[in-house]
Amino acid sequence: MDNAKTWYESKAVWGGLIALFASILQARGHLFPYEQQAALVDALTSAGGAFGALLAIYGRLAATKPIVGT
Repeated sequence: MDNAKTWYESKAVWGGLIALFASILQARGHLFPYEQQAALVDALTSAGGAFGALLAIYGRLAATKPIVGT
């Protein structure tokens, strides 16, 4: 795959997790409207991308070997 991404960058994964969470809440008597689910998916996808960027920066700063070109 040319456009591979990590699990936390996937809206499908976040959507599935939120849908599961919403189902559990609904079974316990709490309502979690679809609009709130969609907004939460967008927010978590953005946060996941930011986390990935911070992790990449940290990894480069913590690395003990230099990057060399080919």
